[in-house]
Amino acid sequence: MTTVSIITPSYNQAQFLEQTIRSVLEQDYAPIEYFVIDGGSTDGSQAIIEKYADRLAGWVSEKDRGQGDAINKGLARARGEIVAWLNSDDYYLPGAVAEAVRVFEENPRVGLVFGDVLAVDEQGRPINLLKYGRWGLEELMSFHIIGQPAVFMRRSVQVEAGPLDISYHCLLDHHLWLRIAQRAEIYYLPKTLAAARYHSSAKNIARPVEFAREAYRIADWMKTQPVLADLVRRNEKRIRAGLYNLSAFYLVEGGQFAAALGDYGRGLIAHPPTILRAWRRILLALLGLFGLQRLKALYLARRRQRLTQQR
Repeated sequence: MTTVSIITPSYNQAQFLEQTIRSVLEQDYAPIEYFVIDGGSTDGSQAIIEKYADRLAGWVSEKDRGQGDAINKGLARARGEIVAWLNSDDYYLPGAVAEAVRVFEENPRVGLVFGDVLAVDEQGRPINLLKYGRWGLEELMSFHIIGQPAVFMRRSVQVEAGPLDISYHCLLDHHLWLRIAQRAEIYYLPKTLAAARYHSSAKNIARPVEFAREAYRIADWMKTQPVLADLVRRNEKRIRAGLYNLSAFYLVEGGQFAAALGDYGRGLIAHPPTILRAWRRILLALLGLFGLQRLKALYLARRRQRLTQQR
């Protein structure tokens, strides 16, 4: 049987950690090699980890250099043919690991499998269903972002691509996906594999502007990569529009509506189809600019209600 290695980086998220751990240990697949790498939490996380220690391949609780460093520690210890990481505020849905393994076994040229992600709030109530598509390297280069909790990698390809670059703090996963996609095929599995929790201390909520800065940095990095340079030249307008679209998305999240609209405008000039697909976000930015945030709250509440009814 194919061994799957899963790493959970953790730091002071005791309120969510047990659900994360159980979602891995209760998968209907074996063998799973599971590591929990804690950054020296002081909120009771260690007691939760110790509760499940006999079912873990290993765990530590020690000061580190952040999420990327913790994940890299786990990747260095992993011995499974397939690897993934699951952050301590996210969780797998039943059957996720078995589905990913099936795709790898049926597609030996595939180096990365990704599925859809359910976005939930602090209480686990659905907010949105993040559906992706049959994307490849060129889509990733155009800043089509895939949901990290639903990503699984072939370890041999990940090792060749290298560890996470810990100089990135927000888009370190997308940077790794790009390096993997240069070396092997990536495969979209149109099933919801995991849930990502959105809460006040989550990076995408607490540090949205940093996401925008790192997107610009990745765009510059791609130009330096021999494998990507020609693709960058041939798809420059679409890549630039994707960059502006992603930057604007996070600027809206951070309440910087004027800056977001500026990026949407630049993206519209570069490649209109990319930006026009984001018309709802543009509307939210306009509403936010004029202080009409109540309409945004009503929109999110109705979307949550629809998702609840669909489950």
